[in-house]
Amino acid sequence: MDKKTYLSQIEHVIKTGTYQDNWDSLSHYQVPDWYQGLKFGIFIHWGVYSVPAFGNEWYSRNMYIQGSQEFEHHIKTYGAHKDFGYKDFISMFRAEQFNAKTWAELFSNTGAQYVIPVAEHHDGFQMYESFLSKWNSFEMGPKRDILGELKVEVEKLGMKFGSSSHRAEHWFFMGHGREFDSDIKEDQQEGDFYWPAMPEPKDHHDLFSKPEPSVQFLEDWLVRCCELVDKYQPKMIYFDWWIQHTSFKPYLKKFAAYYYNRARQWGGAVINYKHDAFLFGTAVIDIERGQFKEWKPYLWQSDTAIAKNSWCYTEHNNYKKAKDILCSLVDIVSKNGRLLLNVGPKADGSFAKEDLQILQEIGDWMKINGEAIYDTTLFRVPAEGPSVIEEGQFTDQKEQTFTSEDIRFTMKGHVLYAIVLHYPDDGFVKIHSLGEKDAASLPVFHGCIKGVKVLGFDETVQMTRTKEALELKTNTVHSEYPVVFRIELD
Repeated sequence: MDKKTYLSQIEHVIKTGTYQDNWDSLSHYQVPDWYQGLKFGIFIHWGVYSVPAFGNEWYSRNMYIQGSQEFEHHIKTYGAHKDFGYKDFISMFRAEQFNAKTWAELFSNTGAQYVIPVAEHHDGFQMYESFLSKWNSFEMGPKRDILGELKVEVEKLGMKFGSSSHRAEHWFFMGHGREFDSDIKEDQQEGDFYWPAMPEPKDHHDLFSKPEPSVQFLEDWLVRCCELVDKYQPKMIYFDWWIQHTSFKPYLKKFAAYYYNRARQWGGAVINYKHDAFLFGTAVIDIERGQFKEWKPYLWQSDTAIAKNSWCYTEHNNYKKAKDILCSLVDIVSKNGRLLLNVGPKADGSFAKEDLQILQEIGDWMKINGEAIYDTTLFRVPAEGPSVIEEGQFTDQKEQTFTSEDIRFTMKGHVLYAIVLHYPDDGFVKIHSLGEKDAASLPVFHGCIKGVKVLGFDETVQMTRTKEALELKTNTVHSEYPVVFRIELD
């Protein structure tokens, strides 16, 4: 199907569907029931940028910025840009050790409920078979439909499959290559790998920056996104930033209407977005490398990476600790969110030992404590304790220190889970939110507690309830990870 025919199909699906391409119609969108229970997912940044494995996943842009560390590294390692450009890494991206079944098993063992690989990053290389461009993993590099293989294996294990599009930024991502003698030339045409290579905005968050994307580019963006929907039927589509630019607005509405109409055939769908690109209520908010300070009455997502410095594999990744990731997961879930955790495989399709170790630690914890995470709902208060969560994007670079007083709450049926983020050496925990307050003090908690167990430890928990707090005492519980108390209510 050519681009013109596809655009006609998009218009037809919208015209005859439940959702129309306007915010008033899209505001009737409802998050599917199955999404409510999803709390933990795996994000995958893997592509041509994994070959140089230097700096981060923005290598394709930065290597063309004169004076940058990537620019100097590229010349020293690969030679002049006019002789060896970014496109020349494609033949080196062979994915010799990639095995979709092995990956899916790894993610399932980690405790993930959904998986979202990047379908196309800013560099413009598609990780799937596409009729729009030959610059994809099926025709070049690995010569495999990476997305298609992952979908099959992920869904076999009961996980939800999504995909991620970062295509919007390609409008300017390769533009610096035109500023000197490189392999990026002035005569780039639609269908070329580097096209359109326009000047980069001075401010990435300027909603009206010039030159704004052309109709030709925007239509190409829309068709690429719809091709993902029709070819792979992803349950979720994640969009990176820059789609908030005003020029994208009509096309975002068209995509949402098309996607939601098509997804009615397979149980609904979810769009993750940032920076108010979509009208509030028409999709699910995402916060990059950060979270909310307080609980929210609406569903939201936080996405972050195992490495602090990069989303893709590099030889110098600065890894987080598994316990810190778990504390973030617990805090996010207690506030009505879900965590999408990114891993970056090597170019050959294998994982660094650090990635594997962190995923194993998370999986070991989830096997024991997952009932306090999966399919849970909110308690009347999400948290207690002195530590303050810094709100906003890109706040995950700072290591958060928690105390034994920092507790997070989730619920499932008649069971309340109290999750102690830093377990005390003396085994003495006071949960102030569950103190035996006088009924006149409502609306504090005034319910009946039938019993308390600690997950993962064979020990009878000593329980005393005072007006001040529910006091719990253990003698053999020691853990560097969050500890979960299972509290039955009556």
